[in-house]
Amino acid sequence: MATPTRWVTETKPGHSEWYIERFRKLEADGADLAGEGRLVDAMVRRNARILDAGCGPGRTGAYLHQVGHDVVGVDADPKLIAAAEIDHPGPHWLTADLSELDLPSMGEPEPFDAIVLAGNVMVFIAPGTEVDVLRSCAAHLTTDGFIVTGFHTNRDLALTDFDQAIIDAGLRVEHRFATWDLRAWQPAADFAVSVLRIP
Repeated sequence: MATPTRWVTETKPGHSEWYIERFRKLEADGADLAGEGRLVDAMVRRNARILDAGCGPGRTGAYLHQVGHDVVGVDADPKLIAAAEIDHPGPHWLTADLSELDLPSMGEPEPFDAIVLAGNVMVFIAPGTEVDVLRSCAAHLTTDGFIVTGFHTNRDLALTDFDQAIIDAGLRVEHRFATWDLRAWQPAADFAVSVLRIP
């Protein structure tokens, strides 16, 4: 059984419900919720197969589905997956822990052209599972596929520790930016978007 994620251990009761309603309101108010999705869409071929890993209530995967990609979304929180199924039909939404990901056993045997971990996913996984999460994601990639992840570097995961996890997972950093809209990386940035590939 997977170690409980920080989403479970470090948030208050009702956090999932609050999070779902927050994004429903933002969408209703016309907020731009597709920044991560636009970046991924620009990086892949048309009709690509994309995994939204740590998908939450589905905003990124929903956008990628709308622009024509084959999308699977995975999150460890069944409440978030239930909201994704209601609000964003189309992608295949699944409940699973990223550190133990085995999508072929869940009816998704084909590898992915891209895997996106948006919304601070890496700082909400269980402490010490960074290598497991990256390794299990990498196992679901095509040979020329990539992983892109972004998170606030002032949270529980130091960028130096993340970079070591990347190496330990058998991956390499191809690009790094300070934002999802590709502002240049600088060490003083409080956010890091990293594109990872298998060497």
